[in-house]
Amino acid sequence: MIHFVYLVSITHLIYTRYMKGNQMTTDIPALLAEINSTRPILEQVANKWSVLILTVLCSQPARFNAIKRRLDPITHKALTEALRRLERNGLVSRRVIASSPVAVEYAITPLGRTLQDPFVALVSWARQHGEAIEEAQVVYDNRQLADTAV
Repeated sequence: MIHFVYLVSITHLIYTRYMKGNQMTTDIPALLAEINSTRPILEQVANKWSVLILTVLCSQPARFNAIKRRLDPITHKALTEALRRLERNGLVSRRVIASSPVAVEYAITPLGRTLQDPFVALVSWARQHGEAIEEAQVVYDNRQLADTAV
């Protein structure tokens, strides 16, 4: 997922900032510096569980166990770590509900909601091109098998 997001970032930056008419600037160091400056943020936001958790929370707040059920087979530990990371980054809020037993509800923040459109686009892209990816994987795997058989 991270590599895909970097590819999208590179493509977006080239298209929006470095295209001048039909000619692209050759200032590759500036392009790479801008892309590298986004790496820490992308590493926080664009991992597998973060994307899925934020997608779940885009529709409505949810308790920990409800999120865990929706994202099966996520482990308790992985979900806890991802939610803490998202909360630390201001993308998710956490509310303790005084009940017996104590419950915790998570909701997407306004900052987190700004990721909704990119995530919807990413999911749409995955649906549209998933079959082509699977076909490419089969071709690659068959080629690897043929190469090892020789």
